[in-house]
Amino acid sequence: MDIRVDDNYRKRMIQRLDVVNKTEDELSKSERTRGDILAASARLFRHDGYYATTMRDIAHESGIEAGSIYYYFQSKDQILSEVLELGVRQLYEKVCEIVHAAKQRPEDFRKTFALLIETHLTYLLTDSDFTSANIRNYPMLSDEARAPHRDLRASYAGVWSSFLKDAKDSGRLRNDISVTAIRQFILGAMNWTVEWYNVDRYPVHILSERMSKLILDGMCPSHRANTDGQKTGDVAASVEEQDTIGKAAKTRAEILGAAARVLRDKGYKATTLRQIADEADMKAGSVYYHFKSKDAIVDEVLNAGLSDLLSGVTAAVQEFHAPYDHHARIATAIWTHLHFLFKASVFTSANIRSYGMLPMHFRERHGGIRHEYGKLWDRILREAQEDDAIRSDIKIVPLRQVMLGALNWTVEWFDPNKGGNPGYLSLSEFSGMLIKLLLEGIRDRENVARAEQARA
Repeated sequence: MDIRVDDNYRKRMIQRLDVVNKTEDELSKSERTRGDILAASARLFRHDGYYATTMRDIAHESGIEAGSIYYYFQSKDQILSEVLELGVRQLYEKVCEIVHAAKQRPEDFRKTFALLIETHLTYLLTDSDFTSANIRNYPMLSDEARAPHRDLRASYAGVWSSFLKDAKDSGRLRNDISVTAIRQFILGAMNWTVEWYNVDRYPVHILSERMSKLILDGMCPSHRANTDGQKTGDVAASVEEQDTIGKAAKTRAEILGAAARVLRDKGYKATTLRQIADEADMKAGSVYYHFKSKDAIVDEVLNAGLSDLLSGVTAAVQEFHAPYDHHARIATAIWTHLHFLFKASVFTSANIRSYGMLPMHFRERHGGIRHEYGKLWDRILREAQEDDAIRSDIKIVPLRQVMLGALNWTVEWFDPNKGGNPGYLSLSEFSGMLIKLLLEGIRDRENVARAEQARA
């Protein structure tokens, strides 16, 4: 597979790369100021989000007068477009180099895979505000804003697909799941790290080593996990369905549901009371009859999303009794998490999508219940490891973080409404695929073992 961007796009890339590769002394004053504006914008877009960032914010962060910014850029949309492009372009070029070199030594698949993981994570987490800004903002942008960047993003995905297809053709990857699904799973697990990774806890190379091993080999010791006892029954009703007694309660529930949808699509800072009222089909002033402020609404939405998820997964795993069928228990918890994310609770998806750009006081208020949810998963996974259902060389907390990251990022690429159409998975089929990948990994263990024995 050889994916290329169109010629005009490539010319623009080369022109910009010429500027990026200049030393500080070689840059003109105008080029330096323009670069400062882009760097400041990337930082703001990364942490606050595109919709919540103003041109005045960017000018202040850049250290220039507010009106001066228009000398360099016509609009915030133009700045966004350049930030998005820079966020993927340098990463794309580097990954192309690695994959091209790997074609000369296909036997080093595992080493190359680890290098690709480390490269993506390094750009995303430490080296580039541009890459982080791209990952965090792109899913919430309009189709019009996304359109100019689809070719480059497709090219980046294509490089990964080419590498994975070659590995699959040579018997190194499992053949019961498509290359596209495996690629989405890998990139999703990595992209969600922007929401939880702490550079002060351990360096990126340690994270990349652990993630590479988990993705390749899965969490269970054997090549096949036994999930026959998985339960996929009804889960607890969402808050939106419960809080409907009486007219006032019904209106309140409608406001919360509307707020959850706006928060999910726009993010916290760009969500306004007027937008919530419009989504709820009511006058903005009427919202104040039920809630004192936007923050009061958002607080309830965030709490409902986490409470739904915690109570739902807790109830699901309580169906199992010791001695546990650990693989089935983990599979059930994964299925339930995805069910709340896509179907049972709009509050859960709102919480997951907006969390990364919430003000710290919001995170602190809801940190307790997030910690409780993490502890639930840690207990499930640790008990499985104690009974040898999970490999002993895996650290439980990083495992949980990577696993939940892979699940949470699915909201950015899986559409459950397409299930049943040719070529698309239902939510149940999709959940089963992710369960296989997380428990068993993407590697074809049996075939690789046979090949290694033959070489020996």
